[in-house]
Amino acid sequence: MPQFNVTLAKDASADELEKAKQHVKDQGGEIVSEFTLIKGFTAKIPDDAVSVLKSNDKITVEADGEVTTQ
Repeated sequence: MPQFNVTLAKDASADELEKAKQHVKDQGGEIVSEFTLIKGFTAKIPDDAVSVLKSNDKITVEADGEVTTQ
């Protein structure tokens, strides 16, 4: 299963964050880690569940990957 970073807008409620995490779990995904400084988490998410998360305007979903600097 591909891994994604899921972040919520600053004005998103704690309930919206919990609903996003529950959606991932309900679709057979797995929360890998939770962020502490921002509202969000990294999860292994089935491809068909990603589009539902992306359809919420308070949620950003990005493929997880290696970050490098120059």
